[in-house]
Amino acid sequence: MKILKKLVLGLLLLASSLSAEMTNVVVTPAFIKDTKLKIIDIRTEGEWKETGIVQGAYTITFFDERGNYDIDGFLAQLNAVVKKDEKFALICRTGSRTGMVSNFLGNKLNYNVVNLKGGMMKLLREGFNPEVYTPKKK
Repeated sequence: MKILKKLVLGLLLLASSLSAEMTNVVVTPAFIKDTKLKIIDIRTEGEWKETGIVQGAYTITFFDERGNYDIDGFLAQLNAVVKKDEKFALICRTGSRTGMVSNFLGNKLNYNVVNLKGGMMKLLREGFNPEVYTPKKK
């Protein structure tokens, strides 16, 4: 009986991990232009002001300027923008933060997430013209 329970639990865990997906895509201006995915920019407000943002991106900070994070706060904001099974993309400055966050969201929480490798810096080097960041009034 114990073996059967372990087998069923293992199959359930495997099935739930198959429904989630974490993908890496090297970001390009063409990808940004053509994508239908919602893009979540996880950088800080200072970074958004410095370089601008992808037009239509949702600005939801994950790590603050000191490297601290609030997972519950981030997930609350994320869940207001995307459905759990909806495929979406994450972007940051160079792709290192989104690599960690994408892994966490996809592999631990079963989101269907795309990590935009290279981030905003790669886009800017390739001539991407970002939108000026305008803070939303609270």
